Amino acid sequence: MFSFSEENYLKAVFHLERRYKGGVSTNALAEEMETKASSVTDMIRKLSDKQLVIYKKYQGVKLSEKGRATAIEVIRKHRLWEFFLVEKLNFNWDEVHDVAEQLEHIKSEKLTRELDKFLGFPKRDPHGDPIPDAEGNFSVSNKLLLSELDKGQTGICVGVKDTSADFLRYLDKNKIALGKTVEVKDIEDFDNSMLIIIDGEELRISQAISGNLFIKM
Repeated sequence: MFSFSEENYLKAVFHLERRYKGGVSTNALAEEMETKASSVTDMIRKLSDKQLVIYKKYQGVKLSEKGRATAIEVIRKHRLWEFFLVEKLNFNWDEVHDVAEQLEHIKSEKLTRELDKFLGFPKRDPHGDPIPDAEGNFSVSNKLLLSELDKGQTGICVGVKDTSADFLRYLDKNKIALGKTVEVKDIEDFDNSMLIIIDGEELRISQAISGNLFIKM
């Protein structure tokens, strides 16, 4: 059994490893966890003692196999609960993250298995992120950021990079949703803002928006 804080750190290291493709620095982890570097150092020591992470000076921290399996299980529960809240309890996709943050720490393996079965073994959460299966495997999807598309290209919106409530509410306000077809009609040279067509309507979006929408070609 691990504490909520320990599980949150493992989850953070997992995400940062994927972002930086290597050892995670204490400063990067402190920024992610919104805490002091000294607090991160203390936690890394605890996680290392429990053989959940591997720390090497000047190379950063990495998850051990045991730590990776624990992190993936927490992520699996988080994303299953998000799916449940949206599909079964009528939550909006901008409301579920904080609730799932609490539910992800429930320890019952049976509850997780039965929840997955009850939901029909979903592959992706409401934000388009893959839900690991019971063996910890993620479904692979070839996707690009909308900002990487060229003028005239078209794709389907399959996920969001930014899952903050403000960003999701912006998407709702402008009727941008998963499954919608997006066509890049024009790209402004000055600031890389885009003129897109979605549901037959033209919409001008900033690079901050296009850089947070995943598209499948």
